[in-house]
Amino acid sequence: MSATAKGHGNLAAIKGLTFLMFMMFAMTTDSVGVIIPEIIEEFGLSMTAAGAFHYTSMTAIALAGILLGHLADRFGRKKTIILGLTLFAVSSFLFVAGHSFAFFLALLVVSGGAIGIFKTGALALVGDISTSTREHTGTMNTVEGFFAVGAVIGPAIVTRLLTAGLSWKWLYVIAAAICLLLIATALLVRYPETTRASDEPIDLKRTFFMMKSPYAMGFSLGIFMYVAVECAIYVWMPTLMAEYAGSFPLVAAYAISIFFILRAAGRFLGSAVLARYNWTSVMAVFSFAIFACFVGSVLGGVSYAAILLPLSGLFMSMIYPTLNSKGISCFHKVEHGAIAGVILFFTCGAAALGPLAMGAVSDLFGHVRYGFVLATFFAGLLFVGLLLNWIYDPAKEHLALVDSAEYAGGAS
Repeated sequence: MSATAKGHGNLAAIKGLTFLMFMMFAMTTDSVGVIIPEIIEEFGLSMTAAGAFHYTSMTAIALAGILLGHLADRFGRKKTIILGLTLFAVSSFLFVAGHSFAFFLALLVVSGGAIGIFKTGALALVGDISTSTREHTGTMNTVEGFFAVGAVIGPAIVTRLLTAGLSWKWLYVIAAAICLLLIATALLVRYPETTRASDEPIDLKRTFFMMKSPYAMGFSLGIFMYVAVECAIYVWMPTLMAEYAGSFPLVAAYAISIFFILRAAGRFLGSAVLARYNWTSVMAVFSFAIFACFVGSVLGGVSYAAILLPLSGLFMSMIYPTLNSKGISCFHKVEHGAIAGVILFFTCGAAALGPLAMGAVSDLFGHVRYGFVLATFFAGLLFVGLLLNWIYDPAKEHLALVDSAEYAGGAS
């Protein structure tokens, strides 16, 4: 089976819409680190219970990704993106009317499901507008760069709201207002048409069949381990930094912002770096640097962590978009919605289980630093996996075949 994307009209508008879409929802999902302390104080919760504010949305995104990702292939990118954005806007506006923790969790289920729908549509769209798997990876790094920008803006908005005496809930209202503009733009833009060359049904059964592919599982497991490490930073680092009493209080106070800024900067540089060096070597070297940052933080204590954990953002920057792009690019374009959903399932599964495990370990041993010992173990596994990928490069020949069949022979 093969597929061909027809037409590239409104390409600039489509890219702009995709970039802003990722930035908008990152404003909410990556602000949990600064919202959780407010939730703990407001509702008197433990770290594990308060972490549900993060686990709930990640679980909803994961389930929507694997169960509904095929909608982008079956009904088209435009319809699924508009459906997801509409659900997200409605649920986000309702935050301002809530006063109970259960109500907020219910809204997070809806908004998480909405993200799973429009994000898989957008990721499939990246394949439609790419002319090679290498261009796909470069575009994916830029897309995730805008996601990283949203992750910088979101916590800054929450901090500003709290300083002004306003509730963190207004962050969701701001995101909903941006979402309305994105819906209007999505309705006006003409998307590339993706055609199918066979009558093979596009459904959930096919998505589960896709999970038998070694490429789907290999890249998904790599992303699972990476996200478990990344979430340690933006979910629990603010709690760890609360005990900082060293010589650089401003660095500790803005540690999560520094992390997000370095991650964003690295992603915008991703295309240039990956054009010069083999992607497998970049992944192995950067994952070792991440592991070293976590080892130094655990051994040196919170004073070292205030420097090393934010610094790890620079090394983390290219890993997720590159693994995600290579995993998606191993499949035909007409399957990009489904495979994006599979990878999103593992992404958000790790985003839910990783911080949950860290919270549980921290509660068990009585301090958040023990959660970071667990995260360091995850970072070690990530490095070993990407080192083996660099040595053996198991997807090299397959990506070359896909380039020839789907992208007219572009380099991988």
